[in-house]
Amino acid sequence: MDFLQIVVLAVVQGITEFLPISSSAHLILVPEFTQWPDQGVVFDVALHVGTLFAVLLYFRKETAMALRGKVDVLTMHWQSDDARLVLNLAVSTIPLIILGFILKDFVAGAGRSMAVLGTTSIVFGVLLYICDKKCCTKTKYINAINLKQALIFGLFQALAIIPGTSRSGICMTAGRILGYNREESSRYAMLMAIPVIFLLGAYTMFSGMQADISWSNHAHEMLWGMGLSFVAALLAIHGLMKFVNRIGFTPFVIYRVVLGVALWIFVLEIL
Repeated sequence: MDFLQIVVLAVVQGITEFLPISSSAHLILVPEFTQWPDQGVVFDVALHVGTLFAVLLYFRKETAMALRGKVDVLTMHWQSDDARLVLNLAVSTIPLIILGFILKDFVAGAGRSMAVLGTTSIVFGVLLYICDKKCCTKTKYINAINLKQALIFGLFQALAIIPGTSRSGICMTAGRILGYNREESSRYAMLMAIPVIFLLGAYTMFSGMQADISWSNHAHEMLWGMGLSFVAALLAIHGLMKFVNRIGFTPFVIYRVVLGVALWIFVLEIL
């Protein structure tokens, strides 16, 4: 893999992981339109680890709460704010794990088609726009989330197993439906990424070991990818959290619809 490919893929992953525009779609489209070889499982692990470190650093207060919350859960102190955060994130993650196991073959095959990416980009982008404009803001802070709402967040997040949906985007949609403002919806969507990316990275590494991949041969690519995706993700999170209440989700929705239409034009031209 040449350096330009590493830079492009790392920046694309870092930016799109937390913006509501689907990182999976863009990582599929980059090699498709550049004719670069598939980056492979090892490099994907590095990119996700980089974005994971970014969200852990940016939300270091919530990260510390989660670490304390694990201790509270293990010691049966379930009523603390820290424990509730951990339990909520766990409940929000379960539906994605279940649906991911059920649809893993679809995701690896037909789900990566241009038609699917174009459709999900448009449909879930429009859904985000409608929910953002029509839903009333009733609550302000994510510490008000209860287990029922955490499950609703999780059921929406599970849809992100379909490429092009955007995990962060569909979680922000759920937040707006539940009455949380844009900033708090975005905040919880990003916190939900922590267990998801951790589990994805662990599963991918386990799969790579089963396939007897030589990790040392890809060490320099992994380090560059990890570092660049970390920086790109940190900037993307900072920008989104700073401006989301001011600019809203509409610019991202427009981008998604334009991308979806372009992909469908491409599909129809090659039929």
